[in-house]
Amino acid sequence: MRFRGAKKRFSAKAPRFFAKTFFGNQGERYLNLKLTAADRMAAFAITQVVLDEATLFNIAVDPDFQRRGLGRMLLEHLIDELEKRGVVTLWLEVRASNAAAIALYESLGFNEATIRRNYYPTAQGHEDAIIMALPISM
Repeated sequence: MRFRGAKKRFSAKAPRFFAKTFFGNQGERYLNLKLTAADRMAAFAITQVVLDEATLFNIAVDPDFQRRGLGRMLLEHLIDELEKRGVVTLWLEVRASNAAAIALYESLGFNEATIRRNYYPTAQGHEDAIIMALPISM
């Protein structure tokens, strides 16, 4: 496994969702990371950095690589990189129903900052978005 800064090139093996998501999120304000395994993109994170804050817009692990700790590994590496850049706080948003992601974020030190009520549309109506924050460095 290895980390790389994300570029606008992907192997034919990369899931279409991964490649499509990256194309719209490039530029000097972004810190995009990918984790590769066996020459295949296994996971990615898209983060925007503005001044001393960062927002994690998206993190995903290829279904073939899930339940192996790659999400945690990627987040830990991202947090280290953000700390080196002097980022004070990392923000993210997660669906209230995504218990696995919330547990991961909490285990890394994220705290609930606020809730956006009825933010996500669902088949049953709407679902809350939980805004979480991680203090990184001072």
